[in-house]
Amino acid sequence: MKNYNLLVIILLAVFVASCNDEKEDLFSINENALKAQYFQKDQLSLEILNPKSEKIDSVVYNMDDVIIGSSKGTAKFSFELKDQKLGYHSIKASTYFDGEIEQDSTRIEVVSNIEPKLLSYTIVNTYPHDTAAYTQGLEFYRDTLYEGTGNGAGRSSGEKGISSLRKTDYKTGKVYKKIELPENIFGEGITILNNKVYQLTYQNNEAYVYNADTFVKEKTFPYFKTMEGWGLTTDGKNLYMNDGSERIHILDPATFKQLDFVNVYSSTTKIPSINEMEWIDGKIYSNIYGKQAVIIIDPATGKVEGILDFSKLLSLRTQLPDTDEFNGIAYNSKTKTLFVTGKNWDKMFEIRINK
Repeated sequence: MKNYNLLVIILLAVFVASCNDEKEDLFSINENALKAQYFQKDQLSLEILNPKSEKIDSVVYNMDDVIIGSSKGTAKFSFELKDQKLGYHSIKASTYFDGEIEQDSTRIEVVSNIEPKLLSYTIVNTYPHDTAAYTQGLEFYRDTLYEGTGNGAGRSSGEKGISSLRKTDYKTGKVYKKIELPENIFGEGITILNNKVYQLTYQNNEAYVYNADTFVKEKTFPYFKTMEGWGLTTDGKNLYMNDGSERIHILDPATFKQLDFVNVYSSTTKIPSINEMEWIDGKIYSNIYGKQAVIIIDPATGKVEGILDFSKLLSLRTQLPDTDEFNGIAYNSKTKTLFVTGKNWDKMFEIRINK
């Protein structure tokens, strides 16, 4: 019994000692003074709560692990957000006191101050489209329409297709050059730069580069991180890729490494599932997966500036057993018109945006 009591005393002593070793947090960021959302024109005001009135030497503030400034004692710190990307940013405060450092963190969200405009359009022409084409990418190059397809299963039949890269006669829908990908590869978005066709894969974590004339595969690039491939476009210098989230990655076409990124916001709401993309007059036009709309994005900021509602096209196509989502945007620079279609649609529509 004596040994048992001794063991209890020892355990209690260890517990008390460990509790004494745990330091109480003395400082914290005043989150009550933060707003739920900020615009880039706003100033971020930060301050440290010091309920025990400890003597603070200084506070150093970081945003996304980059030092943005410091303050003396309990003084407030202000920081302009004009150069910050849209989206969430982590904030960390390192409080220096009595030869020690204590840290606290929080986050803020920067959103767009632009209310997108709803644009109108006119249907110029309607053309046939291959109902076996599960459209993932669409682009004009040298007056020829290039199309990348996936191997999605049909909605009703469940019949799985084969991913492909193809050249088509857009007026007749005839496919006059095509290569198919292996059955285990789901092809995604395409774009063309310097006579090279770049094609993403959905979950194989790699992109392919083909000669635009011969379709001979020249390179395979691994993605710079593990992610899904969705849409792809180019500004004539760099590539712009999305992964099904609200983020557009800006890539070096020679290495497929990330150079920068933007997050897409429509007013105060981030827009996930951005999909097939097309670069038109300095803007990115993008499908949103599952929506019958195209958004117009400022590629420098990620702000949505305009919206095209294509829901009325659903009644103009033929609803076949495997007809799937609205997807596919191509721009003909000669006619200054858009060409839009969908996965396994029987029609493609030529559109002119009204001024």
